[in-house]
Amino acid sequence: MEKRKVIYYTDELNDEFSVAQITPRTIDGNYCYCYDSRFKRFTHFFWYRMVATPVAWLYTKIVFHHKIIGREKLKAFRGSAYFLYGNHTHDVGDAFIPSMLNFPQTNYVIVHPNNVSMPVLGKITPSLGALPLPDDMHAYRNFMKAVERRISENHTVVIYPEAHIWPYYTKIRPFVDTSFHYPIKHGVPAFCFTNTYQKQKWFKRPRMVTYIDGPFYPDKSLPARMQKQELRDQVYQCMCRRAENSNYIKIEYRKKDAEHG
Repeated sequence: MEKRKVIYYTDELNDEFSVAQITPRTIDGNYCYCYDSRFKRFTHFFWYRMVATPVAWLYTKIVFHHKIIGREKLKAFRGSAYFLYGNHTHDVGDAFIPSMLNFPQTNYVIVHPNNVSMPVLGKITPSLGALPLPDDMHAYRNFMKAVERRISENHTVVIYPEAHIWPYYTKIRPFVDTSFHYPIKHGVPAFCFTNTYQKQKWFKRPRMVTYIDGPFYPDKSLPARMQKQELRDQVYQCMCRRAENSNYIKIEYRKKDAEHG
């Protein structure tokens, strides 16, 4: 249970407020992003479908009374590749929610190396679809090949462009356009989901309501660099509008500069 009532921040782009204390492993050229053995395919099926999916359903329903609005927008693209962008507001919930949005689609999630560095769970998260960000050029090439492969297999790649967890934050933090080159490079659409926190009549805990929007496509009449920015702006502005549906504040975020002066 999250006990913090007020969190002070200085940098919306780089501050991290997850309570987890993890020393990340180095993701170098020796890290294997894709396995092809029968055993690894089985472990992916076991952990993703037989364990994580039912646990995700139970967790999101019991803890958040989760409601999804706009799921039909993804159903039209079932069996097709796309990128899915979301706001990063819960350490556990953000791991489970994507699989609830587009079941039975298989999702692969671009994550911080922390997610594959935990003593026990870090051995399982790759089987759940974690694609950790690389630390060197050799790993970067392997990472890009892994993303390309998952898209070619008509899977979904999930990205949290805010990069850092701000628990129960009810606005959308400004994020850079770096990750928006993927849909342009691979020629597939982008969607976004916005998690909001809303008051419940009979329960003290807020209900999480997730809005799905898209598809978004780049403006091909623009130069490549501007396409990326324009696509980012489409997604960001849409998420900002959806975030206005939050009407419950569990944690108040205050900027330190404003607080002291």
